[in-house]
Amino acid sequence: MKPLVKPPSRSRRTAAALAFVTAAVTAVLASPGAPTAAASAPGDRDVTAELFEWSYASVAKECTNTLGPAGYGYVEVSPATEHIQGPQWWTSYQPVSYKIAGRLGDRTAFKNMIDTCHAAGVKVVADAVINHMAAGSGTGTGGSAYTKYNYPGTYQSQDMDDCTTTINNYADRWNVQHCELVGLADLDTNEPYVRTRIAQYLNDLLSLGVDGLRIDAAKHIATEDIAAIKAQLANPSAYLKQEVIYGAGEAVQPTEYLPNGDVQEFRYGRDLKRVFTGEKLAELKNFGEAWGYLPSGQAAVFVDNWDTERNGSTLNYKDGANYTLANVFMLAWPYGSPDVHSGYEFTDNDAGPPNGGTVNACFADGWKCQHKWPEIQSMVGFHNTAKGQSVTDWWDNGGNQIAFGRGSKAYVAINHESTALTRTFQTSLAAGDYCDVQSGKGVTVNSAGQFTATLGANTAVALQVNARTCAASSATGASFAVNATTAVGQNVYVTGDQVALGNWDTGSALKLDPASYPVWKLDVALPAGTSFAYKYLRKDGGGNVTWESGANRTATVPAGGQVALNDTWRD
Repeated sequence: MKPLVKPPSRSRRTAAALAFVTAAVTAVLASPGAPTAAASAPGDRDVTAELFEWSYASVAKECTNTLGPAGYGYVEVSPATEHIQGPQWWTSYQPVSYKIAGRLGDRTAFKNMIDTCHAAGVKVVADAVINHMAAGSGTGTGGSAYTKYNYPGTYQSQDMDDCTTTINNYADRWNVQHCELVGLADLDTNEPYVRTRIAQYLNDLLSLGVDGLRIDAAKHIATEDIAAIKAQLANPSAYLKQEVIYGAGEAVQPTEYLPNGDVQEFRYGRDLKRVFTGEKLAELKNFGEAWGYLPSGQAAVFVDNWDTERNGSTLNYKDGANYTLANVFMLAWPYGSPDVHSGYEFTDNDAGPPNGGTVNACFADGWKCQHKWPEIQSMVGFHNTAKGQSVTDWWDNGGNQIAFGRGSKAYVAINHESTALTRTFQTSLAAGDYCDVQSGKGVTVNSAGQFTATLGANTAVALQVNARTCAASSATGASFAVNATTAVGQNVYVTGDQVALGNWDTGSALKLDPASYPVWKLDVALPAGTSFAYKYLRKDGGGNVTWESGANRTATVPAGGQVALNDTWRD
């Protein structure tokens, strides 16, 4: 049993061990060829795609194919360190060494990902676990043997904090920062050796080209300890984002960590859930610092992350339009630097990533790819265009219909009610044609800065000066959209009495796109003037079919363009 009294040898770490690590860090600091971080605080493109538990090879592809072209400035990746074995997602957060040898990729894959993302114009934030080491004993994902409090080549028992019981009192600072978070071995970050060893690990990440660091569980590390570690970095101005969860009346508060860098503002996502599910969007008129939040310039904000989507404190992908529109609002509103969470379906809160983190395709194998949902992805460019502009031309109906501009650069309207909204909106935009990035349809702003639009229930309109024209299309046909919830493994299809719709053959039915879940969408080419019957069905992984109830639906393709079908699944 490890004693609760600090062993006398703790503060007299062998000179040889400390000298070895100090020399390693000094070499990184002094080497003229050692790359340093490219980022300080987020710049003009400050939206982060948080690709939770994506393999590094999959992240690299997504930087090239989606993140760079869409305007994401950063990608945040899950921890790279060697960790305990097991399929659960949280095994990534139990390091056993500082080797880059985790489930998501080895050192080569990690470096290739960084280089590929940089080539696509996307900076990389690495999630770093430095508060604790793993519990239990065994062999890590990189082959390292370990026992709790003994991690050969990295730490020994004298490097751990004195308290070996689980944190049980968040009103007690000492308890929060010296005892064990959910039973994990707590590092004594006040010790010179531990600080230097952590700095060596973080400098290794920076030497590979990482642009920033998310400090996991920062609340459980004294802010002065983080400052001391940061002072040993090869680039002390490297971007830091610290996880400090706000708790009313708690001893440790997020504001303490602002001298070190940005801090994640957890109240933001909690309050958006409350407003979007039970209050009024009109209340968001002064959302941000006026609500008691951290200063906007140092706040990292999100609708959800992997913890909060599982513990229910925020919205998540299962919340449909509430979730989608909350992300639209976040990317339109001028507070903080936004993180867009992108994960996978789950019913078991512990479940690890599909395919071990390999993403063969978005919207398949359970990968939700929220960063790629059209309503969300289109707002990244909006956010970048509007950056630095204050809110103008606010309007609300006293309920859940709001609209506001971002100076002369952009304008958004959100209808979060159950009926359509038709209105003439006053903007500060210059007169001319714009493309609504939410629908891909053209909108004309008149000489008085006004435009008239109809917003369906739970939809938005978003205009910005760098999206003036929509892609031309001469296609005719049907644009299907059906609000339909599904169980894990189920997908929604449409079929009908046309060859293009599968001629009522369920095996030839067309799968709809769940990117805007629970609304499933698909455009199908049909000749102008075609009258057709159709119906929706669900299929599971075994091919079992469930038809919606009721009579066949009918529609007619207009002489030009598409017939827009906005349906709701009939149980």
